Amino acid sequence: MLYFVGLGLFDEKDVSVKGLEVIKNADKVYVEFYTSRLMGADKEKMENLYGREIHVLDRQEVEQDPWWLEEAKDTNIVFLTGGDTMVSTTHVDIRLRAMEMGIETRLIHGSSIVSAICGLTGLQNYRFGKAATIPHPYTSTRGNTIISETPYDTILRNRQMGLHTAVFLDIDMNKGYMTVNQGLELLLKIDEKRGDNLIKGSIAVGIANAGSEKPIVKADFAENLESYDFGSPLHIVAIPADLHFVEAESLVKLADAPESILEEGDEN
Repeated sequence: MLYFVGLGLFDEKDVSVKGLEVIKNADKVYVEFYTSRLMGADKEKMENLYGREIHVLDRQEVEQDPWWLEEAKDTNIVFLTGGDTMVSTTHVDIRLRAMEMGIETRLIHGSSIVSAICGLTGLQNYRFGKAATIPHPYTSTRGNTIISETPYDTILRNRQMGLHTAVFLDIDMNKGYMTVNQGLELLLKIDEKRGDNLIKGSIAVGIANAGSEKPIVKADFAENLESYDFGSPLHIVAIPADLHFVEAESLVKLADAPESILEEGDEN
């Protein structure tokens, strides 16, 4: 049996009681930290609370050569992930591979940033469209700096349909954790290049350390948030479409948004 256990948002204590029971009773426990990680915990803290040795898998061992799946054919194996178990397509792929190998799978869900965004900001869950991810810029073979415009296009399409966008920020082993400030800077550069004014002059919401005792939630016009101090990672951004009046009021009270947005709130 292969168990996928979501660890939740911030530290080792976010795991569910059901998840903890599965971990304690497993034959072996694995974890990956490259799609997401608990910023309030490390491997040692997790092992101390869970009472188990935890083996860390690298990206290749998850995506390219998941040799450890063989162990789940005749033993109980736990695969730990930050957040919920199946938000990442990488984890869906692992589950499908296991099923093709005749391995039974079970999901133990954890709290997810997808729902936490709504809880922390008051933005309504049903009004979110397709999520986007901003990758770090890279250098082309010609030496040019390339900024991906895919997340910008996703925000544009969502906005045209009246939908909000959750914008994930890149986690790179070499370049580190992208911040709200860096992500908005990249979006504003694309905005200026295209002349669309999709981002500049629009409300954005930055969130840091969701799930911790003191998460940071700040809403303002995107260009103002570029210099706001969100502290340590992990960060995520939400780009709202037109706001319902309850959403506008929530952003003012929960995220210190400028009160001018109350005049724009829609009752529909």
